[in-house]
Amino acid sequence: MYPVEIDGPRIRLRDFRENDLDGCMTVVGDPKVTWFLSFDTRTREHHAQLLAADIARAQTDPRPDHYLAVIEKATDEMIGFARLGNDRPRTAELGYAIRHDRWGHGYATEAATVMLDFGFNTLGLHRIQAAAGPDNTASHRVLEKLGFTYEGRMREHVFTNGAWRDSLLYSTLEQEWAQRTPTIAHSSPSS
Repeated sequence: MYPVEIDGPRIRLRDFRENDLDGCMTVVGDPKVTWFLSFDTRTREHHAQLLAADIARAQTDPRPDHYLAVIEKATDEMIGFARLGNDRPRTAELGYAIRHDRWGHGYATEAATVMLDFGFNTLGLHRIQAAAGPDNTASHRVLEKLGFTYEGRMREHVFTNGAWRDSLLYSTLEQEWAQRTPTIAHSSPSS
């Protein structure tokens, strides 16, 4: 399914485009943001190569992931990204990041909700998991608000910012999601 574009009330999730590098750098080039992510702060040159690969990967069939730009509708600016990485049949790992100047406004919760609804209702996933560093309390609150279940601690799960870091693992299942009334209504994705 390409291209993907999904609307939430205040955001639009869509496949990355070649002209998204500046928007990407407000997230992946900011150490305040990447401190909480599973990778180090990226240079513009390095991320330009990754962006080209991301765009090409989105056009493969089947897609190995749905890595989407988060666009703020009011400004038409990229404010982050959301990702469902499909590593096993009917399962995926959720990831998201919002640029620093938009923290605390519910954008991560909205992006994650839109991705969960897409994963369960469009992609037919059974399980979606997410991992967050122990000090990423904002992400823990997002996952708990969305009804994820804490599963445990993965010791020295990622190497980032010069050291090994533990991650806390959360998950939710399709039947759990179906029992909740989604807090975000959105339109169907284009395909």
